[in-house]
Amino acid sequence: MAVISPALVADLPPEVPVLISGGGPSGLFLALDLAHRGIRSVVIEPRTAIDQDRPRAKTTNARTMTHLRRLGLAAQLREAAPLPVDFAQDVIFCSSLTGREIRRFPNAFQLEAGRYGPQPECGQQVPQPVLETVLREAVAASAHATLLTGLRVEDFTARAGGGQSVTVTDGAGSRTVGCSFLAGADGGSSTVRRGLGIRFEGGSAALSNISILFRSSDLAETISLDAAVQYWVLGPGTAGMVGRMNLGQTWWAIIQGVDATAEGIDLDPAAMVRSLVGADVEVDVIATDPWTARMLLAPSYGSDGVFLVGDAAHQNPPWGGHGFNTCIGDAANLAWKIAAALDGWAGPDLLDSYVLERRPVAERTINDAAANGKALAYHFADPALEREGEDGAAARARAHAALGVKQSEFDSLGLVLGYNYAASPLVVPDGAPVPAEDPILYVPTATPGALLPHTWLPDSTSLYDHLGAGFTLLVDVESLAGGDVGEVYAPVLLAAAELGVPMATMAVGPDSKGTRMADLWAADAVLVRPDQHVAWRGSTAEPAAHALRIAAGWSHTETHEPEDASHVDAVIS
Repeated sequence: MAVISPALVADLPPEVPVLISGGGPSGLFLALDLAHRGIRSVVIEPRTAIDQDRPRAKTTNARTMTHLRRLGLAAQLREAAPLPVDFAQDVIFCSSLTGREIRRFPNAFQLEAGRYGPQPECGQQVPQPVLETVLREAVAASAHATLLTGLRVEDFTARAGGGQSVTVTDGAGSRTVGCSFLAGADGGSSTVRRGLGIRFEGGSAALSNISILFRSSDLAETISLDAAVQYWVLGPGTAGMVGRMNLGQTWWAIIQGVDATAEGIDLDPAAMVRSLVGADVEVDVIATDPWTARMLLAPSYGSDGVFLVGDAAHQNPPWGGHGFNTCIGDAANLAWKIAAALDGWAGPDLLDSYVLERRPVAERTINDAAANGKALAYHFADPALEREGEDGAAARARAHAALGVKQSEFDSLGLVLGYNYAASPLVVPDGAPVPAEDPILYVPTATPGALLPHTWLPDSTSLYDHLGAGFTLLVDVESLAGGDVGEVYAPVLLAAAELGVPMATMAVGPDSKGTRMADLWAADAVLVRPDQHVAWRGSTAEPAAHALRIAAGWSHTETHEPEDASHVDAVIS
């Protein structure tokens, strides 16, 4: 286990801009994204050690990997991952690991060897403890983020002058810390959510599951099927999933559809694994973890400087591997808005947009995962899948066709990249139709609210690599007709200077395939938010300047007077 010496309440600062309750993936990522923007935070985490025997999340999707790339951590995580992408990219459904393949889903979870197209990074299979270790190490190396373990948040109260007074305990004593913002990234039993008086809405699956971590010296050579990132076993006795944890002898399994209340049920984990394999292999059980899929969503994500992030705001079923990734999406959305508020350029609509943008994403993701939870391995179990002859062939054909319902679980680019903030008050619509939501199909579009369409440039860099930490105005170079982007779009720079908004500009030529940016965007220019979503697209400077005000959280009628506008002329000149 990765252990950090526990802190004492005496180690706490009296005041910090952002206090984060919970040092799991979403809390750590939030701290690192804030640090990327120069904002100090302290993360309070009860666990001193990362339990390596409870891997839980294993899928880091292409969007999360791109967020990590933005923070300079994608390559580090891939290097730490025990299972390289080029080992396997497919999910295989089978009668057993020594039986027959029924159907496969290629390039599942955005796993692709070689350069990926839809994002700068493809997906990565990596156990959550490895990810958390990488994030903890990054926090330890940060000048702006601090992780204090062995502590927990007890409660909090609003201060008369703004911000929160947070009581933190180390078990022996407590101390009050002041903060401008409090983020509850403290999981399903969130103290922060309870303190806000917010209750989850939703329910749980009827049957439970058992995760098993085990070693086997002979399983790899016993499997008769192609290499896969996951095997789904449609066994009539034991049904579930098996996969490699690493290229050595460590594996994981999930036994699906267990009625733990039934009398006489055999819960011998080694026996269940052997049933999935279909052979008497060696099984050395390291740990077991019973769990039940939950479909829970908070009606609010907080307000007045207290916000819920990740599992504190929603509980996603694991089918499709979206839960942890949705948590990171929350943190990435909230980080730049908190930074804007602390840096003084956030309009009154900015922080309120967090729940308006992120809650629909969680709801959509939960619904799709819940639908996949109604089509688990045992739902397709049939003893005839193993048979020779016409009966076996017919059973396998029926199962192959029926398994088509599982496509969105593995080929879910529409969920991962196709979410859209078109209804957000920070987005300026242009009258074009918003792409229909589809969990599978992703159509890149620069429709305001959508994720900026990704492309590779002729120098082999990603377009995303050229985005600034704040807003970025991207302009098709051919539309400038030889002019300078700073001159042609000077009103945008003026608006940025007046508001104090960090702004970068870039003239972009054809991509590596020779496609004009104006053709990719269906406009000459796009205004890209700090989270890589499009706030506006168009062809002239004045509407772009107006859009920047909207994207910074200022309504059409409100104005913002900076404390010091003496730098405006310097920016324009």
